[in-house]
Amino acid sequence: MSNEYKLSKKYKDFIKHNAPVECLEGTTAAGKTTVGILKFMLQVAKSKKKQHVIAAKTTGVAEKNIIQKEYGITDVFGEFVKYNGNGDKDDKIPHIRYSTPNGEKVIYILGYDNKEKWKMALGSQFGCVLIDEVNTANVEFVREISTRNDYLMMTLNPDDPNLPIYKEFINCARPLEKYKDDVPREIMEQLNSEEKTNWTYWFFSFYDNASLSEEDIEKKKLSAPKGTKLYKNKILGLRGRATGIIFSNFERKNHVVSKEYAKKFIRDRSNRQQTEWFEIFSAGLDTAYSSNSPDTISMSFIGITNKGNCFVLDERVYNNANLDIPIAPSDTVKNFIDFLERNRKEWGFAKDVFIDSADQATITEFAKYKRLNGTVYNFNNAWKKTMIIDRIILQLGWFAHNQYKILNHCVNYISELETYSWMEGKDNTPEDANDHMVNSTQYSWLPYKNRIGISNNLCNLYNKKQNSKSI
Repeated sequence: MSNEYKLSKKYKDFIKHNAPVECLEGTTAAGKTTVGILKFMLQVAKSKKKQHVIAAKTTGVAEKNIIQKEYGITDVFGEFVKYNGNGDKDDKIPHIRYSTPNGEKVIYILGYDNKEKWKMALGSQFGCVLIDEVNTANVEFVREISTRNDYLMMTLNPDDPNLPIYKEFINCARPLEKYKDDVPREIMEQLNSEEKTNWTYWFFSFYDNASLSEEDIEKKKLSAPKGTKLYKNKILGLRGRATGIIFSNFERKNHVVSKEYAKKFIRDRSNRQQTEWFEIFSAGLDTAYSSNSPDTISMSFIGITNKGNCFVLDERVYNNANLDIPIAPSDTVKNFIDFLERNRKEWGFAKDVFIDSADQATITEFAKYKRLNGTVYNFNNAWKKTMIIDRIILQLGWFAHNQYKILNHCVNYISELETYSWMEGKDNTPEDANDHMVNSTQYSWLPYKNRIGISNNLCNLYNKKQNSKSI
């Protein structure tokens, strides 16, 4: 074995911890794969079963990242293991023979990129299973093998939080109480799938890797440009696609605020010290009706201040795929009016609201409701003359100048901002996904776009100067 590998207190706790399923996520160079290998091999040695599995994208990747790397299996366990990359006379599948006090163990090496091969291999029950970079794995493979083991370890790099692997597996796990504060708030909010008993989530960062010096850590931090998605993924360990993100300058720390912060912009005419207040309220509705897809009905409520700052104050999202009785257009009318009334009482009156003009069935229902019941609201077709690319450019500018804020309870919208992406191979064309709240908020501010942003502030400043000259 190479020079001694130092283990932090957290990694020692990880090795000692007993759980049927463990998920290891975090920053680059956190050491999670290295220490994960060590625990996995100890679990295999303790297992009563003979057959075990290590899975990676390909068998070649498994060799490079797990078996033959420094502090990998052959490096650490030396004479106790024999790697047969092409199989042997008794077993044609690539495997490791591992001598333990409980007898010889066989660890099969599988590539989850080849469905035909792994389907042939999954005919048995296994003791321990390690899936490396499970975020890139075929989810069908994970579903299949997760029912065929006593112990499952999954390592992953932060990725698109909308991947099914998160909802079905990773987000079912929870961190230990003593390490809960180590998990970034953004990820804690996403660990919201139904909790599975004793499934344990581990978040590891540079600072958990005792083999890294402060100098090493600082060098790692400089390896990705600050503020990019790559920086968020690799350095901060936050989820989100690393490339192709549209709102790449959206930052939670800069653009997500509390309700308490936004409340100070409610107009108080008795307060002569107040210099900024909400001047316009608006709302948007993006609709889609399907029980078989993740299409959603998304409602947004915004406030625009006299200084050109836009706040997304509230959201309400329905997903027909999650409902026993799907929402119909007539239901949406009632739900949207309830949403508007709630926000009128809390923030202010949005007289004009804007509905996806592609959904004429819902617009007809709104017109019918207004005719039969009367209402103070004007239900308008969304203004779509501004092209999607131009809407995006506007928002990027507002983010750059810190003039577009989202309240922290608008979790669906925040998630979309972190995943809304360009279509691969097509310039200036967003993917038709992760965009329902994006669309809804755009409908709410499009009629007032000239009242938002730095250009509005500059106009105000110019007008003030002109007025002062005339005086």
